Amino acid sequence: MTQNPDSDARRLSAVARYRALFNAIDDGFCIIEFFDGPHGPLSDYVHLEANPGYERHTGIPDVLGKTLREIDPTEADHWIALYGGVLRTGVPARFERYFLTAGRHIEVSAARVEPASLRQVSVLFRDISARKKAEEERDRAAASLRALNETLEQRVAARTAELMRAEEQLRQSQKMEAVGQLTGGLAHDFNNLLAGVSGSLQLLSIRLSQGRVAEVDKYVVAAQGAVRRAAALTHRLLAFSRRQTLDPRPTDVNALVNGMTDLIQRTAGPGIRVEAVGAAGLWPALVDSGQLENALLNLCINARDAMPDGGRITIETANRWIDLRAAQTHDMPEGQFLSLCVTDTGTGMTPDVIAKAFDPFFTTKPIGMGTGLGLSMIYGFARQSGGQVRIYSEAGQGTTVCIYLPRFYGGVDGDAADQAASPVSGAEAGETILIVDDEPSVRMLIVDVLEEAGYQVIEAADSVAGLKLLQSNVRIDLLISDVGLPGGMNGRQMADAARQARPELKVLFITGYAENSVIGSGRLDPGMQVLTKPFSIETLAARVRQLVDE
Repeated sequence: MTQNPDSDARRLSAVARYRALFNAIDDGFCIIEFFDGPHGPLSDYVHLEANPGYERHTGIPDVLGKTLREIDPTEADHWIALYGGVLRTGVPARFERYFLTAGRHIEVSAARVEPASLRQVSVLFRDISARKKAEEERDRAAASLRALNETLEQRVAARTAELMRAEEQLRQSQKMEAVGQLTGGLAHDFNNLLAGVSGSLQLLSIRLSQGRVAEVDKYVVAAQGAVRRAAALTHRLLAFSRRQTLDPRPTDVNALVNGMTDLIQRTAGPGIRVEAVGAAGLWPALVDSGQLENALLNLCINARDAMPDGGRITIETANRWIDLRAAQTHDMPEGQFLSLCVTDTGTGMTPDVIAKAFDPFFTTKPIGMGTGLGLSMIYGFARQSGGQVRIYSEAGQGTTVCIYLPRFYGGVDGDAADQAASPVSGAEAGETILIVDDEPSVRMLIVDVLEEAGYQVIEAADSVAGLKLLQSNVRIDLLISDVGLPGGMNGRQMADAARQARPELKVLFITGYAENSVIGSGRLDPGMQVLTKPFSIETLAARVRQLVDE
């Protein structure tokens, strides 16, 4: 057959281009051919072709013509399984693997050379040892960082326990300091008052034994005055701790302020001008009007004392909508409130004085000019009423103190005036009152007062004895009960149990402070009232007559 020189030339040219490309590939490249060996069918392969990159990426020279089991007898079966799968299925494979003989990580792409009868596979690979090393170093660094983070977290956690313990110890220390300040102030004031009471009673006894009756009255007056001051002191403390007895009623605060303006002006003196600015359409408040009057008078006295050279006191009311942001700032719930503010043009307060202004017994006034309980009482009263009190002041710029009270959604009862204003009359025939109190001296006092007024009186020392009488057929027109009673139930529980048998039973609770179990979160039931100890004989008699008449 005659050969075609042009065809031969083209074929040689193509082979040359293929060989040039084959050798120029940077990656390692080889073609392997499977054959049947002593280990079974297709159990080995020979390297038919290999480019220069093969040695660069594996470090293994002269692989051409060598079998797999010559090059890598240890892992031959693994390579046979990988490339044999490509030969059998025709599905290309791509994987990364550590080449033990070469001591390198390689990234491999393998594909079957068609037709399958050739039993050949082309393999393209590259050395990725540097990348793997970087990844391993990165992983080690990450592991080291995780370990460091865990250690730091453990240290932070340990430190945070330590800080919490330190904070708790600090809070406890501050608590004890506050308690010490409180008890010190109480001890000072009460010892003074007790000295007055004790001394008056001793001299009263001496003068009676001497027959000097004319001198008795001044000691009685002195003892009564000391007792009243002690009662006022305990009321202030209870107000500060939000435990005072409150009688909240719908109140027109504008009318309350207008009714007190003349008194406040007389108290402030001629060098101070008092102005009242009431908001139109002011919402009513559910509040103890008597305690609010005391709070307003206290604020005006403080304002007067802050203006020794005279000035102006302005009393203002307003409707306020407290949104979430303002509620968080003022430490109070969202909602509708009315404000009662007292502003003076006096000396003002520094920030550190404002921070302590509500602390009990804290005062900037000279000794003998104040107890340091006025603002703490106002704060406790406002909080117990569901509101808040805030101070706005700068040194030399005057002071504004605002009491915020929740809006009452309803009208003001014009007939809910001072109930003690009605005249006191004696008992009618057969009217019987049950006294339940575990303090014998209190029972003796109440019994003597009521018997002198003409009432029949029955006594019980605890709730068990009291309830037995209430569940009997004995006539009882009024129950007077202490709140804290021995016998398994308090005064309110006893009264509620008695009302199951006597639904119309009238009850007058007498208490040293307003236990939540008596009043709860709202108002007392109809036919129930509270009288706070200590009380005057006239007040007791008036309350008894009023309840019995109802």
